[in-house]
Amino acid sequence: METRLIAVLVVAVLISAFARRYNLSSPLVLVVAGLSASLIPGLPEIDLNPEFVLFIVLPPLLWSAGLESSYVALRKNIRPVAMLAVGLPLATALAVVLVAYKTVPGLSIASALTLGAIVAPPDAVSATAIGRRLGLSRRTMTLLGGESLLNDATALTAYKVSLAAAIGVAASWGAAAGTFALALVGGVLTGAASGVLLTHLRSRLDDPLVESAIGLTAPFIIYLVADEIRGSGVLAVVVAALILGQRSTRAGYATRLQDDAVWKALQLILEAFAFFMIGLQLPGVLDDIRGMPATVMLGYSAAVLAAVIAVRIVWIYTFTYVPRLVSARARNRADAASVAEVFVVAWAGMRGVVSLAAAFALPATTLSGAPFPGRPHIVYLTFVVVVGTLLLHGLTLPWIIKALGVRGHDERAEAVAAAAAQERAARAAADRLDDVLAAVQARGQRTEAHDRAAEALKNWNARRRHSAWEGLRPDHAETGESQTGESLNAVFRRLRLEMIEAERDAFIDERDSGRIDDEVLRAALRGLDFEEAIVKRE
Repeated sequence: METRLIAVLVVAVLISAFARRYNLSSPLVLVVAGLSASLIPGLPEIDLNPEFVLFIVLPPLLWSAGLESSYVALRKNIRPVAMLAVGLPLATALAVVLVAYKTVPGLSIASALTLGAIVAPPDAVSATAIGRRLGLSRRTMTLLGGESLLNDATALTAYKVSLAAAIGVAASWGAAAGTFALALVGGVLTGAASGVLLTHLRSRLDDPLVESAIGLTAPFIIYLVADEIRGSGVLAVVVAALILGQRSTRAGYATRLQDDAVWKALQLILEAFAFFMIGLQLPGVLDDIRGMPATVMLGYSAAVLAAVIAVRIVWIYTFTYVPRLVSARARNRADAASVAEVFVVAWAGMRGVVSLAAAFALPATTLSGAPFPGRPHIVYLTFVVVVGTLLLHGLTLPWIIKALGVRGHDERAEAVAAAAAQERAARAAADRLDDVLAAVQARGQRTEAHDRAAEALKNWNARRRHSAWEGLRPDHAETGESQTGESLNAVFRRLRLEMIEAERDAFIDERDSGRIDDEVLRAALRGLDFEEAIVKRE
């Protein structure tokens, strides 16, 4: 089994690399590839282990997304994010209950509610990837990202409550509310305490390797601790990651660079594995419902899928515009989003591997020993909703974004704000340099080396200040142009990059000739890499 999983992982990463190379949507390509591979005769069946997904795959993906999220942006949009991440999953679960109970044979109320909780949370990984590539506005991306961070906690908590009722554990509405409250409070407190503790611990260290190692193990430990106290592991991981991401600006530069590279690579691997595994589950899902009339299957599949899609559209439009119609405070709170922007958010409801993992985790029997009511139908319908939304929304969303012209208009405003911030930072750096030189002068320690170094640093600082505004000007009259039309800063960057490349080649030649060893080479290349990153960033 381990060999098969390793093979799946390798193939998934290669397919993801292919998709990225040709600017395709990786989740869609991986799901289609998995579906195609599952149809190959004689291919061994590879089951999705729900415990592996919920405790190994999910925590680092949540952690990575939380580190990249903006706490400030989420707080600014807390009302719409809460409606998407808390209200919408519950509304989806209830809508699915009404449809599934009436259309799916042999499904009890509790089983239908379990199905609703399973298919309620969208996985916004692919939606945000498409939106980022096509230039959706920052606010739209914040809503989709915030929803994907928090809706799993709502849905999985509802899943626990409904599953307990389905297997025969007596639970009143008060007990259900208590379970939900415990999951919420326990998750938030565990995450907050863990985030503060990790921030304090990492601030005491000065070892990027150890700091990154702690960061890699943190999401698994936090998830397990929260789960042990009956809190929401999802919420705990997200809250801790938001705190750590907010405080990461105080970490060392080497730690930030290393963390960024490590988490991006790990995120790619886990997402590739998850989406490829979704497609590979087709044979097992079909085996469980073998013998059922195709017309019945198609009928209730279409009904549940339509309910999942429709309730999202109705919910988002309702809670976007109705409050503005009845409340002046809501109208004054923020500019109204366009109908096209609201539709894009409503259409970005793709489900993912968390829903499938929850479905496969259903027990085979109830506490009385009877078969779990409707388990094959639940697993099958979850697969239909996951694959159906991935393919339907994923294939049409890029076209819809382009057709409706829903593009972000804040690029120039952000560029101006960044340039102004760079201007203030450059002035602060110049003032700090003057203060240091004055202190050295007062001690009688100022030498020619100080003056020459200060002159070079002032020129470098002035060039950075000019380069921040360069791309915003209609011409380059103030920064200077060469006869080829390149600005002075562009010429400087191009020439410096050529010099860095020559230095890098020279160091490699020194290693190849045996005059330095690999350790010396790696240290030299690391310094050049940092410098190249700075030059390209300018």
